[in-house]
Amino acid sequence: MTRAIILSGPPAVGKSTIARSLADTYNMSCISGGDILKEIARKEGFTPTGDDWWDTVDGMNFLAMREENFDFDRRMDEKLLQICSDGDVVITSYTLPWLTSDAIRVWLECSEDVSARRLQNRDGVDAAHAYKIARDRYRRNRTLYKNNYGFDFGVDNGIFDIIIQTDGKGISQVIREVVEKLDDMI
Repeated sequence: MTRAIILSGPPAVGKSTIARSLADTYNMSCISGGDILKEIARKEGFTPTGDDWWDTVDGMNFLAMREENFDFDRRMDEKLLQICSDGDVVITSYTLPWLTSDAIRVWLECSEDVSARRLQNRDGVDAAHAYKIARDRYRRNRTLYKNNYGFDFGVDNGIFDIIIQTDGKGISQVIREVVEKLDDMI
């Protein structure tokens, strides 16, 4: 059985797209931490739909609940840890790389400007709104994880096995770079 591969990085860096490609390449399952968190949100009465839900008023309201009650994130992380320990899976998660060393951990880096442009293209919002979303989500998640787990998201990157800078690169180029590095590790 192959170890798990965990992808992390800032919002709109391409984690989901790259995870699906890696899962196909290595014949693994693909699990999104965000999808598990959306399941938890549904149980709390929210109606999460689409990749852009996190950036809606509804999504931000759920983030506010998470900031007040970290149990939502703990439940998601417990489920992800179990899935990770089973292996043969590609997982996208903001937190999991800091919670387990039993996986290949990949950090996908991009600047705030690139994140905002990708959000703008993906979600069809204007540039100023996309920039605000990128900055707010990153800042609020970083604070959430620092307060509850003690790591500095996006700063404490020494735990990663692979770090790929994605600025100025197309998705296929980033996928090739990740695969080249993974092929040496799997």
